[in-house]
Amino acid sequence: MAKLPSGPAPDHRSAVLFELFVHSVVDYAIYMLDVDGRVISWNQGAERIKGYSEEEILGSHYSVFYTEDDIADGKPTAELLIAAEVGSHEDEGWRVRRGGERFWANTVLTALRDGQGDLVGFGKVTRDLTERLKSQEERTGRRQAFAHLVRAQETERRRIAWDVHDDSIQSMIAVSMRLQMLAAQRRDSALMQLDDAIQGAIRRLRILVAQLRPPALNDEDLVASVRDYLDEVVAGWGLDCTLRHDFTGKPPPDLVVTVFRILQEALVNVRKHANATTVVVSLTGKDGGLLAKVADNGDGMKRGGESSHEAMSGEHIGMASMRERAEAAQGWFRVSSRPGEGTSVACWIPLALPGPVRS
Repeated sequence: MAKLPSGPAPDHRSAVLFELFVHSVVDYAIYMLDVDGRVISWNQGAERIKGYSEEEILGSHYSVFYTEDDIADGKPTAELLIAAEVGSHEDEGWRVRRGGERFWANTVLTALRDGQGDLVGFGKVTRDLTERLKSQEERTGRRQAFAHLVRAQETERRRIAWDVHDDSIQSMIAVSMRLQMLAAQRRDSALMQLDDAIQGAIRRLRILVAQLRPPALNDEDLVASVRDYLDEVVAGWGLDCTLRHDFTGKPPPDLVVTVFRILQEALVNVRKHANATTVVVSLTGKDGGLLAKVADNGDGMKRGGESSHEAMSGEHIGMASMRERAEAAQGWFRVSSRPGEGTSVACWIPLALPGPVRS
């Protein structure tokens, strides 16, 4: 290792400082190659990342860091030629440590030339991105599992909706028709009251079917789905509803369904509990994701209305469901409310799968 001179000679002093810096870096492998690709310098980061000591690696061809397939394809030589021709070459892929262990790396190979422009060697910087790659693969795996879960849930919802519509409702309609005939024949008010109760149950089941599989839900267009739901369903509840959006993204179907279901549950809660006259739904792109809000002018929530005990009650199970959906999509869910000032429900969902790993 070079020692820092105490005398003037600023150029030499700067060179020694730079050499000290390079040798001290441990997060990057920084080393030099001669014009043929043999290693002629080695830093601590290179030893840590690649596993070779300076004594072991000096004089070896740098192809020792490549996989057998890359060597067979001539990749090490090709990279030297590219760097020599255009000045530098960046790559990302598998490299090999001492002992044969593979790791995912970002590499930059730079041609070094003297004052006359002659090639004198190469400088190479390597960064180990293995942990980042693993993290990316885990996130991708979670997103894929989440998409599969959403598809399975929606398939089951459709099956239940069809069963209720084609079986339960039709059977109850048949019973209702017979009751009406008997009531007309016998002029029995008790039978008419029973038929009224059955008609009420049929209406509730039809609402359930519509909630399980809303006609407005189009898993390829979130904005259109929300707009149609407000126009076709929420407006019929007597609420003055407004949709505000500047969102132009195209989220995948599983995220369209997730956000729609959260908004649907929030709007149903407004209808059941808020005693509101107006509701505003907003969709906004934010921080690489989608921010969705439902705000009403109703009574607001009492303090502590989201305690763990109440979250399991009939009134607040929907709140827990919305939070679970948002968090399953790797997002977040929040509620803000004060008595007499209405309630605002917001969720944020990340939209894109992790992109390629870059340094």
